[in-house]
Amino acid sequence: MTRKIVCMIDVRRLRVLRALADHGTVAAAAQALHLTPSAVSQQLAALEREVGQPVAERRGRGLVLTGTADVLLEHAHALFAQLERAEADVAAHARGELGTVVVGAFPTALAAIAAPATEALAAAHPRLRLELRDVESPHCFASLAEEAIDVAISMESASAPAPGDPRFARRPLLDDPLDAVLPAGHALAARSAVALEALAGETWVGPSPATSCLEVTLAGCAAAGFTPQLVHRTNDFTTLMTFVAAGLGVALVPRLAQGRIPPGVAVVPLRGVAPARRVFAATRRGSEARPTVAAVLDALADAALVAAPRPALAIVASRR
Repeated sequence: MTRKIVCMIDVRRLRVLRALADHGTVAAAAQALHLTPSAVSQQLAALEREVGQPVAERRGRGLVLTGTADVLLEHAHALFAQLERAEADVAAHARGELGTVVVGAFPTALAAIAAPATEALAAAHPRLRLELRDVESPHCFASLAEEAIDVAISMESASAPAPGDPRFARRPLLDDPLDAVLPAGHALAARSAVALEALAGETWVGPSPATSCLEVTLAGCAAAGFTPQLVHRTNDFTTLMTFVAAGLGVALVPRLAQGRIPPGVAVVPLRGVAPARRVFAATRRGSEARPTVAAVLDALADAALVAAPRPALAIVASRR
């Protein structure tokens, strides 16, 4: 007949049992554990009460472990090994080497910044895992506040939190200037630079309403003294440039989004100070000090340094 263990086994008593098994006598176990022999005997007696069975039997002047003790020791070895792993993992987490960090960002930031950062972290900290999500402003900040994501990569816009917002900490990453994208046969396509106001009378293609990228485009055109006549809209910049190649209008495209320039367009830098997407990483205020989040922010900053657009030259992709 077996007896159910009615309370949790104290790990410290398993450690005493293992010391007795390793050293053979109560006195030797006590010396190894820096306890008195009486304290060791008390711990063994308490363990027997916990499991409801004897763990040692007196034989002559010594003690002999029982079959119950052998069963407990088998589990104790596995338990102590797992505790060692737990301590190692906690230490790794404290160093920012272990954990999961969820990053939400707009598509070009995912491709140009978050993906390279993930690759670099996988090499440097293989047990630190990034999960990447396509989340744009303002939804990324709601997700951040609700702890659905840990880091948001976004850009300055009316929907972005102010730099002094007490809820969020921000880290600048890069400025992403916009260039004019014109049909290859456009009268200004061969210029080394074009003034934005020279495009005031054109038909335009651009991002959808209520998006941060459209806000940057409108702000740049407003600074140049006009409101663009937007006819065709898409949030995918490769598709937008394809619209331009088809002669549907002109556009402003951030340099990070110019990875695949289709045939039939000319990419021409803007003269003077071009409008730009001011890209930053945001976290819940205080969480930036967590080692895992800090490691991710450093990796994003390094990736942004590499991705940061250089001064542009006019590019013409010829028609096929």
